[in-house]
Amino acid sequence: MSLLREIQDAAIDSKTDLASLLRQCKVLATRLGSAEFGAWVDNELSGYKSVDDLPDYRILPVFSKGHFWDGYKYFPHIDIPLAYIPEGAGEGLAHSCIMESIASIEALAEKTPTGLLKEPWNPDFVASVGKKIYQNMTCMEAWKVIPQTALIAILDEIRSRILSFVLEIEAENPAASEAEINSKPVPSEKVTQIFNTHISGDAQNVSIEGNNVQQHATNTNANAELFTALIDALKPIEDSELRETLTSSVEEMRSTQGTDSFKAYYQKFMSLLADHMQVLGPVVAPYLPALAKMVS
Repeated sequence: MSLLREIQDAAIDSKTDLASLLRQCKVLATRLGSAEFGAWVDNELSGYKSVDDLPDYRILPVFSKGHFWDGYKYFPHIDIPLAYIPEGAGEGLAHSCIMESIASIEALAEKTPTGLLKEPWNPDFVASVGKKIYQNMTCMEAWKVIPQTALIAILDEIRSRILSFVLEIEAENPAASEAEINSKPVPSEKVTQIFNTHISGDAQNVSIEGNNVQQHATNTNANAELFTALIDALKPIEDSELRETLTSSVEEMRSTQGTDSFKAYYQKFMSLLADHMQVLGPVVAPYLPALAKMVS
């Protein structure tokens, strides 16, 4: 079995630990001659050193809680709305930056019995704003609350991005992972394009205030055209059972676009492709980047 297929199988199988999957990707990065992909793999394996390098999927929206004292009674685990924090003092409290290695995140996701992780506020900051949050009460301790499910979502996102990346690499050259080092089995500029689309997520739809409605309408129309074109591209497939299964999968994605269910149907579609990439690669490759954007 080729390395590309091994990576696909490992990405689909949730029982395969991500550290092992990423080490396979490190080998692939070397064979592709992709410094960008290799650097991303190293960061995921070892942890990120700078917030500036952190991918969007590692920046999580969070809320905060704290223990309060009014001089007579103790009030534990009270929600802290950020609107109650003095203006200009609460920067960074709405998000948590997950810098740890992927092995650490997997361990945290598995071993957190309450389903919630705590990221403590800086004690000096608590002391400076502790009497300004609730009237006649003092905050004794505060922390950001990170749901365990958010960590699981990070792990799932990485698997999905790896799967999308290797599927499109295979569509370009099924033998890419077996090539000699520095042979460039896929042109460097193409690897970079695939990396930017599926891994780094450079091509994202950003909502600017005042343009949300127009942008949503534009995206909806583009997505409708995408699904129609993809179904049309599948029509020449001679295997009627395979054609119907794939078409049904596309319809599931079409009906769930913009909802939390879309990612599951996207992954189902990509899993179907993995078993037939030799035949379907040239057919579906033009549509994979647009589908990936809808997940990111």
